[in-house]
Amino acid sequence: MTRRWLRAQTRQGDLLRAGFQAVRDEQDVPRSFPDDVLAEAEESARSGAAEALAPDGRPRRDATEVAFVTIDPAGSTDLDQAVHIARSGTGYRVLYAIADVAAFVRPGGAVDVEAHRRGVTLYSPDLRTPLHPAVLSEGAASLLPDQVRPAVLWRIDLDSGGRPVEVDVERALVRSTAQLDYGQVQHALDDGTAPEPLQLLREVGILRRDLEVERGGIDVVVPDQEIEADGPGFRLAMRAPHPVESWNAQISLLTGMCAARLMLDAGVGIVRTMPAASEADYESLRRTAAGLGIDWPREVSYAELVRALDPRPPAHAAFLNLVTILLRSAGYTVVERPVDDDAPDVLRHAAVAAPYTHVTAPLRRLVDRYAAEVCLSVASGEPVPSWVLDALPALPDEMRGAEQRARALDRACVDLVEAVILEPHIGEEYQAVVVDERKDHDVVQLHWPAVRTHVRGGGLGLGRRVRLRLVGVDVARREVSFEPAEPAEAAG
Repeated sequence: MTRRWLRAQTRQGDLLRAGFQAVRDEQDVPRSFPDDVLAEAEESARSGAAEALAPDGRPRRDATEVAFVTIDPAGSTDLDQAVHIARSGTGYRVLYAIADVAAFVRPGGAVDVEAHRRGVTLYSPDLRTPLHPAVLSEGAASLLPDQVRPAVLWRIDLDSGGRPVEVDVERALVRSTAQLDYGQVQHALDDGTAPEPLQLLREVGILRRDLEVERGGIDVVVPDQEIEADGPGFRLAMRAPHPVESWNAQISLLTGMCAARLMLDAGVGIVRTMPAASEADYESLRRTAAGLGIDWPREVSYAELVRALDPRPPAHAAFLNLVTILLRSAGYTVVERPVDDDAPDVLRHAAVAAPYTHVTAPLRRLVDRYAAEVCLSVASGEPVPSWVLDALPALPDEMRGAEQRARALDRACVDLVEAVILEPHIGEEYQAVVVDERKDHDVVQLHWPAVRTHVRGGGLGLGRRVRLRLVGVDVARREVSFEPAEPAEAAG
């Protein structure tokens, strides 16, 4: 099938914007910060941006001589991480600076209470609803270029194969020397003009990816279904990530694995956990792969298959989007006692294939601030602050609720755009594959555009390829209706 853009026309832009706000209201997404939160954030920004003392009164390490850079999507202003990688003997030294949000947020204060209410930064096509006020998240706490900023600084020494040999974390002052985006970095790496630290990012990223393969981790290069501004309107698009995004993510993953190890050894903290998929889940995916024409030999593991797929062909893109379904059971588990290297499955993340936690995005995710404090305390041999210990038991439920709201918001916005964009195409036919069977309907994934919907009645057959006709669109309810255009084709 020929790929084409599906665009919302100019006259539909206002309809979509009003619809996005209606979705936010349905999901109880706050429209603004309360006045006391904004006032406290302003005061924190004035007093703590380059504070030489850490919240516990200890002096910070001065690491402003390190040439850190940030690498994010173009236009980002809430910059959580800055990285610098150098050779160290036969191995590597990774310095990873993370925004020190605790330097600006008083435990129990107005900003803290509001952050617990929000849980995560929420993203809509036309608006970002931040976890913290912009004066902090896009200003004083953000690792913006040429600004001295307080940070939680990870030092991870790796051997020649990319395995950690020594880990430390401390509070520091840092200065990013450049704000880069993924496209810039990928272009520089491809044409050979990238400086050595960025070349080493690729080198270390590839080594870490190889170790991930070795331990059975799952690296899903999922094409992003994006709603893009298109003049006064919007369009649905699929974007395959740049390779550098995976290499950069490996540094974050490495840090999260080292942080989890610190917590498990000390017997305190909070880790990101995910149970392994069931055999029934895998068999369902095998049938879906067959329906999409994807060859999946029995001797090839799920992780190996996922890595081999190219996210650009529509069939592969559809399958990779479905793979993420297995990852939605991830949650958080509080660590209450020391755990050795053979951590039980309940404390492991199945997709990472190792213990793992979140510490690298505190501007956008509440739990990271607490996990970082645990690691700082463990590394320094100091007791974990009481405000952290008191908050840990409630964090799994708080984060679960926040993540559910984020998913619901994203799904509803995509549903709205799909309905608005598909409305002029009633009567047209689309290729799809049946990806799930329910009591009274089948769930189908269109090859293109990346629409996941259902067909009433069911009985099409899991994993079968079908041709569907768009027969109805209800924009107000954000629903599209399809029916079979011809008999289902057996999967093979």
